[in-house]
Amino acid sequence: EQAIMNICINAVQAMSVPNQDSETLPSSAGGTLHIETKVVHLDEEYVRSHLGAKSGDYVLLSITDTGCGMDEETKAKIFEPFFTTKEPGKGTGLGMAMVYGIVKNHGGYISVYSEIGEGSTIKIYLPIANETTDTEQKPQERKPLTGKETILVIDDEEVIRKVLKNMLEKLGYTVILAANGKEGTEIYRSYYSSSGNGNGRTEGNKNGSIDLVIVDMIMPKMGGRKTYHELKKINPNVKVLLASGYTQNGTAQQILDEGVQGFVHKPFSITELSEKVRKVLEE
Repeated sequence: EQAIMNICINAVQAMSVPNQDSETLPSSAGGTLHIETKVVHLDEEYVRSHLGAKSGDYVLLSITDTGCGMDEETKAKIFEPFFTTKEPGKGTGLGMAMVYGIVKNHGGYISVYSEIGEGSTIKIYLPIANETTDTEQKPQERKPLTGKETILVIDDEEVIRKVLKNMLEKLGYTVILAANGKEGTEIYRSYYSSSGNGNGRTEGNKNGSIDLVIVDMIMPKMGGRKTYHELKKINPNVKVLLASGYTQNGTAQQILDEGVQGFVHKPFSITELSEKVRKVLEE
């Protein structure tokens, strides 16, 4: 109910935004909100092209509006905590992040389709419950994994940088922050050059090396993909974990195919982050 309400509120607001270019975009002072449900099956082919999806039978909840639509940058950040296109004081930026968290906690998958002037469609896939499932059996809560390495976080959102720093320091890591890809590569180059370490991995930063770089996908000046390739020029063995909200189908997978070792969806729990970090570090 909370997820549906948040999406519908966003849709209504999107349909209340007047378009600036009336010659190319339809008026969006009002519109149509369409909600549809049906049972679908996600096969392996779909899963391969939609990062984060799992094969199986789902109830699909599709919510479509005829509002102003979103550009690629907005779509890429829509599920990130505190991201908002509203004026200061008129939105917390937590609505869609909350939707993502609710869907994920129910074992579901969410996708976004949108174009400027064409409206948006949010699709929520919730797994169909197995009648034979023992409801009394609950999965054991996993404990966060800790470490002592040094991690460079590159993200243009100050709030996200602070949250990541807090999480990683609680897990025992030393954390360095950068506000964009250009700054991040310069920091990495300075540490890599001073360490004299070819593979970049140390225990607790004994040699001044950076053991892992966590990179946001969409950033000004230098995006995640470009940042990754610049880091590779400095150190071919650099270890990178891509961290981002919703991404256009295939974009994240493309970067993974180019060599990035891991991907974590925002928002994420400290346990999930800890597991992704350890997996990349121990490869």
